[in-house]
Amino acid sequence: MDLNIRKAVIHNISDNDKDQLRNTIVDAIQDGQEKMLPGLGVLFEVIWNESDENLRNQMVDNLEKGV
Repeated sequence: MDLNIRKAVIHNISDNDKDQLRNTIVDAIQDGQEKMLPGLGVLFEVIWNESDENLRNQMVDNLEKGV
């Protein structure tokens, strides 16, 4: 079976507006289920790839503070 999580996640949110995207992230975090982690990872990958170096540095700083 060929399962491409990246493609599935992107397909499922491709027509979402900003509010829907935010709700997807908040719901996944609040739900706290392990099965949501791969999807959040895909979303983070998209965010990372769409960010400039300053935003990437800010994300890493925030991550360092959080862990």
